[in-house]
Amino acid sequence: MRTGIQRSSLTPCAIRRTHRRYLLRMCPLRHSGYKVGSLKRPACFKERGARNALLLLSPENKASGVISASLGNHSQALSYHANQLKIPVSVVMPNVAPIMKIENCRSYGANVIIHGHDMKEAKYHAMALAKEKGLTYINGYDHPHIMAGQGTVGLEILEQVPDVNAVLVPVGGGGLLAGVATAIKHLQPHVLIYGVETEKCPSMEMAMQHEEPVSVDIRSTLADGLAVPTVGYNAFRTVKSLIDKLITVNEDWIARAILRLVEQEKYVVEGGGAVGVAAIMAGLVPELAGKKVVCILSGGNIDTTILGRCLERGLAAEQRLVKFKVTVSDRPGGIAELCKLIASIGVSIKDIMQERAWVFGDIFSVRVKVVCETRGPEHLEQLRNIITSTYKEWYFAREWDENERRPSTNSIDDVSH
Repeated sequence: MRTGIQRSSLTPCAIRRTHRRYLLRMCPLRHSGYKVGSLKRPACFKERGARNALLLLSPENKASGVISASLGNHSQALSYHANQLKIPVSVVMPNVAPIMKIENCRSYGANVIIHGHDMKEAKYHAMALAKEKGLTYINGYDHPHIMAGQGTVGLEILEQVPDVNAVLVPVGGGGLLAGVATAIKHLQPHVLIYGVETEKCPSMEMAMQHEEPVSVDIRSTLADGLAVPTVGYNAFRTVKSLIDKLITVNEDWIARAILRLVEQEKYVVEGGGAVGVAAIMAGLVPELAGKKVVCILSGGNIDTTILGRCLERGLAAEQRLVKFKVTVSDRPGGIAELCKLIASIGVSIKDIMQERAWVFGDIFSVRVKVVCETRGPEHLEQLRNIITSTYKEWYFAREWDENERRPSTNSIDDVSH
């Protein structure tokens, strides 16, 4: 692997105190660290396993070429390193794969095939093509050489943070978790290994409950890189006795984690890479208070449009982006008075819309929908107080309970078909 991934260029593992007001206020860790896997091409940890698997192919298999199925990160890594090693490569990606990841694979010279609605359909098609055309199928999360390559993340963490107490690992198909857990538990058995996955696709949680990998429905998720319906059998058997805790996180907390990493750490991280930070922010690991913890930020391949949505969702979840409706006088100056009132406490209006036809009661009134920016919960409460004390009819959308973890598993965009 060192022929392609040089030891002199370890990915950063930044350690800093975590008493900041927003990031970890619900779990005051002594230090938090970020093992950043998104600062090199192809901007994810997957290149480690892909390079290792390609290097270990026989000359005959290298000549005939390889194929794989992936939502994007494994496809990019395989395409990038196969191009460097002059190995023909085809990748099958479902139609829900992010556009940026598809285009990146094409730019690396891969034969990109779009097929199926999810990973399950894409994988079956890729395996059928491998058999038909005599290609070597490389599983992105369950091949032993892939898992061995991902394990180098764990080795680097121990080298860079020798006194680490716990490591939070994103879980999709389980390859990264298997590799990291094997490496760290072999060298430092006392280090806690936590797996973190999204509530929208809890495939490892279901596997643990059923004592074997089972298929779960896939729903649209911010953590698209973790949307694997069935964890790998090798990965499951490897991690079953090694991990200390498995956590599922809500989509709102993933959005907040993406926002927090952009604002405070200046890291652009995709949803699947931010789940560890999301688990800490959500207060799901209180037992780690006072410990030195490393979160693996496994990738930064996120579409610009999706990033924008995540940032807005995060702002809304933190009560910094607020929507409310209020009924005001439709006489001259009515809306102007509302705007002046909002501005008087330093709230910034982003959007305002008037509604007259569907207002009941006084014909000389208008319902106004306002989207505005606040500094946080305290500022929102100030806004709420001034609106409720001035007007008779009002409604604030999505009253947020800081301690409530609302299910994110219900979705109108069910792509499992």
